[in-house]
Amino acid sequence: MTTKDNDINDSVTSIETSEPAEAAGTAKTHEYDDPKQPDDASNDPVLELKDVSYAYSKGGKRVLEHISHRFATGKIYAITGPSGAGKTTMLSLISGLANPTQGEVLYKAKNLAQLNRYRYRSHDIGGVFQSFNLLPALSAAENIMLSIDASGKRFDTPKRERALGLLNQVHLPEEYANERVLHLSGGEQQRVAIARAFSYDPQILVADEPTGNLDMATQADIMDIFRSLAHEEGRCVIIVSHSPEVARDCDEVFALAPLRRRPSPHADRRRNADRGSTSQRSFAAPAR
Repeated sequence: MTTKDNDINDSVTSIETSEPAEAAGTAKTHEYDDPKQPDDASNDPVLELKDVSYAYSKGGKRVLEHISHRFATGKIYAITGPSGAGKTTMLSLISGLANPTQGEVLYKAKNLAQLNRYRYRSHDIGGVFQSFNLLPALSAAENIMLSIDASGKRFDTPKRERALGLLNQVHLPEEYANERVLHLSGGEQQRVAIARAFSYDPQILVADEPTGNLDMATQADIMDIFRSLAHEEGRCVIIVSHSPEVARDCDEVFALAPLRRRPSPHADRRRNADRGSTSQRSFAAPAR
């Protein structure tokens, strides 16, 4: 754990993965002590990872190994860790974009691998990305309405009226609705992306470095939106981030720590040979 990670006072869980590093993390969990927030023990998880491992090829190196964790509604989670620790891979498993090599990803106690994953992605989980992934030729409202159409869900409120309400929720006034997203700032585009992500009322919202390209004031406003979605609307919000400030704003921090790999016998022999040659050079008589 880095010094910045040690400053985080929320719940922290360190999980070992199979990327090389100088030291492996240890598992530590601290209870979240705000009585206003639900506790995992008293709230059935909407999402659960059970002994999950993942490798990109059969028999290949594992990116994630033996990870178990429960995610409840009404809470905001941060997934942190160094590059290569498997954060994006874990988000892909949570989003139903890939199946684990071992273990299960459970949505409402049902194995996601056995469910209709397209329906899951279009109804039950929404995604926010660092690069926004909006359609630049469309307006802010059109991007949101297109997402509602793609989900196939029907709402009592007309689509455009719903889109305007969602834009207001992410702190964008009505005059932004007809603006092509190409003309919006980065912070404004990210707000539209968040509104699009929960436009079809998913229970889970995942975000991959959603504040990475934003200034600190805009980042704070974006985090206010995420907290409102979790604490006031009862959604499960999961954020991948390198930012200690983002992590501090979450109810629970889930830290992915690389696992130290055991060196092979060949590597040991090469290292010993290198040490021997270094010693010979060190003690050789000086040239005359």
